[in-house]
Amino acid sequence: MIIEEILKNINDISPDERNKRHIEKVYLESADLMKRIQRVETDHGRELGIRLKNPRDLEAGDVLYMDDQNIIAVEVMSDDLLIIQPRNMFEMGTIAHQLGNRHLPAQFEGDEMLVQYDYLVEELLVDLDIPFVREERKVKQPFRHIGHSHG
Repeated sequence: MIIEEILKNINDISPDERNKRHIEKVYLESADLMKRIQRVETDHGRELGIRLKNPRDLEAGDVLYMDDQNIIAVEVMSDDLLIIQPRNMFEMGTIAHQLGNRHLPAQFEGDEMLVQYDYLVEELLVDLDIPFVREERKVKQPFRHIGHSHG
C-alpha cells in the first residue's frame, strides 16, 4: 500500500469513531517525520510505502489510512532530551544565545525549552547554573535544523 496524503489527525476523530476501528501504529523516530518518502511497517507487520504529494512533515497522530474497520496512525518514539527550565529572562536569553551559536534546534512547550541530548550542552547548563532535566519524551514535530552560514 502506498500512502500519498495524510487523511487527518487521530485527535480530530471522535472517541466513538476511534473505538469502532482497530488501530495500527507506525512507530517513527522524530527525525523520520521530515521524510516525504519512506518505507515503514506497522506494529502488526503490515508494510507501507509513504510518498507524500504535499511537502509537509508528518506529525504524531497523523492518519495514514482509514476504512470502516481500521486506522493506521503515526506514533512518535521518545527522544532523549534536555528539558531546559530557565528561571528568568536573563537565563532564557543566555541559553538561547549559546544554543543559537551552536545552530542547535530547539522546541518550546509552555515555559520549557526542549533540545536533543548533547553532553556538551548538558555541561554548559551545569556551568551556567540553568535548571534542566534529562528525560525521554515524545515530541510532536521533528527537530529541524535551519540552514545558515557565517560567510
